[in-house]
Amino acid sequence: MEDLSRFSLSEEELFSHVDHSELESEKITAPRYSYWQSVFRVFFRNKLNIVILAILIFLVAFAYIYPMLTEYDRFGNLLNSTTKHLGPAAAIRQFGFSIHWLLGTGGAGESTFDAIWNGSRISISLAFICAAINMSVGVLLGTVWGFSKRVDNVMTEVYNVLGNVPYILLISVLVMLFSPSFWTMVLALTITGWLSIAYFIRTQVVIIRDREYNLASKCLGTSTVKIAMKNILPFMTSVIVTLLATEIPSYISYEVFLSYIGMGLSEMSLGRLIYAAEGAMVTPGWEMEFWAPVAIASIITVVLYVVGQNLGDASDPRTHM
Repeated sequence: MEDLSRFSLSEEELFSHVDHSELESEKITAPRYSYWQSVFRVFFRNKLNIVILAILIFLVAFAYIYPMLTEYDRFGNLLNSTTKHLGPAAAIRQFGFSIHWLLGTGGAGESTFDAIWNGSRISISLAFICAAINMSVGVLLGTVWGFSKRVDNVMTEVYNVLGNVPYILLISVLVMLFSPSFWTMVLALTITGWLSIAYFIRTQVVIIRDREYNLASKCLGTSTVKIAMKNILPFMTSVIVTLLATEIPSYISYEVFLSYIGMGLSEMSLGRLIYAAEGAMVTPGWEMEFWAPVAIASIITVVLYVVGQNLGDASDPRTHM
């Protein structure tokens, strides 16, 4: 027997009637779940992701803000032969210490530092615009493609024809047909760039659409559009984010490659800078003109890819446990 007197409480205090409520008994006590809050919690749990994201934000912000605060004139020192192809130390002796001359000067006497960040702004803008267009068209069309058999018959034939044409060859032909401008490159990268994305999304939709909960929704009269928007696309969030992580850096790589072979933008993008400084790669004292834009282009693409991949992993609900 338990001695209840040691609690120094009366029987009324020790024993009280508990009302039974069927409604209360059905309630399940669980923490509130927010998908995106969980995504960011998982993403920022890794301290390395914070460092990489900070680097990405700095690079993108600097690429847009710095050109706005400075006046870049590529041919400002063209007539002064003593300002051309200077290394960082020689440029600082010539012009005095300034952030503009930290990487020396180029073939026209221009600041290599200023040229790189103006070129970065062009390349990053190209990548973001192309990714926005291709991902929007690809995801929406791929969802419809996966649900509609009529669309599937037509789009499969389109994919079989255009999907077997080398992408880089198609881009090169379009750039040659039109003037090599910024919007020409956007057109070349997006005219069929959405097709492989749409086919990938179509494959994912076909896998998911016939699962039990979607069949149950269809039997209850839920519209196909609502099933796609509520049941399919949210389930593929991590897949879409991961796909986006590979798309954005790839456009910078395409632009750099096409410019390097002389078929890129007319504007001095990163690729155009690398192409223009090709001869400086093996010329003693001029190496910075070539390797500086190569390094910045590489850092931007790698950081974009790593951040996107890690965010895609964090978008998987299975990592939220």
